[in-house]
Amino acid sequence: MRSGRMSHPRVVHVTPALFGEGGVFGGAERYSLELARHMAKVVPTALVAFGDEPRRFTTPEGLRVRVLGPAWRVRGQAFNRFHSGVVRAVAGADVVHCHQPRMLASEVCALLARATGRRAFASDLGAGGWGFSSRLNTDGWFHGHLHISEYSRQVAGHVGRPGAGVIYGGVNTDLFAPDSSVPREPLVVFVGRLMPHKGVDVLIDALPGGMDLELIGRPYHERFFADLKRLAAGKRVTFRPDCGDDDIVRAYRRAACVVLPSLYRDCYGNESKVPELLGQTLIEGMACGAPGICTAVASLPEVVTDGETGFVVPPNDPSALRARLEFLRDNATAVGELGRAARTRVLNHFTWGGTVMRCLEAYAAG
Repeated sequence: MRSGRMSHPRVVHVTPALFGEGGVFGGAERYSLELARHMAKVVPTALVAFGDEPRRFTTPEGLRVRVLGPAWRVRGQAFNRFHSGVVRAVAGADVVHCHQPRMLASEVCALLARATGRRAFASDLGAGGWGFSSRLNTDGWFHGHLHISEYSRQVAGHVGRPGAGVIYGGVNTDLFAPDSSVPREPLVVFVGRLMPHKGVDVLIDALPGGMDLELIGRPYHERFFADLKRLAAGKRVTFRPDCGDDDIVRAYRRAACVVLPSLYRDCYGNESKVPELLGQTLIEGMACGAPGICTAVASLPEVVTDGETGFVVPPNDPSALRARLEFLRDNATAVGELGRAARTRVLNHFTWGGTVMRCLEAYAAG
């Protein structure tokens, strides 16, 4: 980056897919879009994604979004797409921030940045595909690695590595906020993709009498979805596959807790070595004043402070989870106290403004 632009760089974020209709409703896609949107309030920022059809638009924050399409699916991989237009799309940037470094498009952007005197940074959001990294260690192609949790930095082997920092993530704390006029209900809320490693089956099994469970998210695994519906039969469980932010916020505000019961080993015996790199929906719910309950898996204990902002329970243990749900069901005062502490923790550690500042500091130092 040229020295004159150190404090006000032009930044282009590159992500495999755009969040939302016509893209993907996933945590990684939402993370890259939200970070870019909030960064656009501070410095000139663009977001480049890949899809089936080309699109261009500008968000109210001034973020310039471009979807390159129709994009090639590298070796048929749905989340590893490439379009030659990415070369022109990043040409004017001082900094290229690639979300998902082990993708061909990210690797090409890193090489372009190196060749043209710009800076390339990478954030691993939990996916990968075929590329140069299939045969080479490409970590050094990037000027820095900006991890979204300490756990992410550890599993990448980047602890102590120069340029490898932790930026975390955030929520819009104006949108995701409590509403004192909305009473808390004996309601458990899960928000996320209905995938086996999310542990939703354990949550349904753990649901005690006298509580409702709302599962907000789309099914991405046909067999698992069928098994969930079977487990939910006779219980107060509602599947809500199509919810916008306003619907999700209303659910968080009513909830006695938000739960993310992720697993290393799912009900089919499959192992996920890196099931959660941050736990975005926990942060959203806690910002709305709902206590968080998570499993002692991956990054999740970095979000929930056990006994202060919610509870951390062992994975694959419905009895332990049920005990915590029953406690919240029977203790409205504790729900309020834990929820207020949860909101405070988010304001102190997980805001997009803070994440943007950590990124800009890393860009300048990289």
